[in-house]
Formats: sequence, structure tokens, C-alpha cells
Amino acid sequence: MLRWVGLGAIVLVGLLYARPLQSYFDAKHDLARRTADVRTLRAEKRELQHRLAESSTGEALTEQARRLGLVRPGEKLYIVKGLSAWVHAKATTPAP
Repeated sequence: MLRWVGLGAIVLVGLLYARPLQSYFDAKHDLARRTADVRTLRAEKRELQHRLAESSTGEALTEQARRLGLVRPGEKLYIVKGLSAWVHAKATTPAP
């Protein structure tokens, strides 16, 4: 009989500790996931800061302006059409 009481006490203690242990392991898993998220976000932030620093240079700004079709004062903008057809025709024409 004393064995059953002892076994019952051990089972009761186990049941009382089950929920806090589950909460602990859930919190530990959540912390590991969030730590990985923070690590990923820090790497992304470094990459974005690097891209921002590169895009702020005068050369990069000039290149972006050219892509938008902007020209400096005094320059003339020429639009060449049919360039891909010319390249294709040149590639298919046999060399002399």
C-alpha cells in the first residue's frame, strides 16, 4: 500500500511539473526561432545599408538618371529603335 501511495505521489509531482516544463520548452524553442529571425534581419539590414551606400555615389545616381532617360543640360537625347533587329541581322549575315 505504501508503494502505491509513493507511486501516486511521484505521478502527481510529474503531472504538476508537466505543464511548466512544456511551457519552458515552448519558450526555449520560440527564443531560438526569434534569435534566428533577428540574425536574418541583421544580415538583411547590412545588405540594405551596403546597397544604400553604393546607390548614393555620384556615379550610381548618374547611371540611374540615364536609365530614366534624363540628360544633363546641353546634351541631346537620341532614341535608337530597331537595335535588336539590327543585331540579329548582323549575327545571321555571313562574314566576308
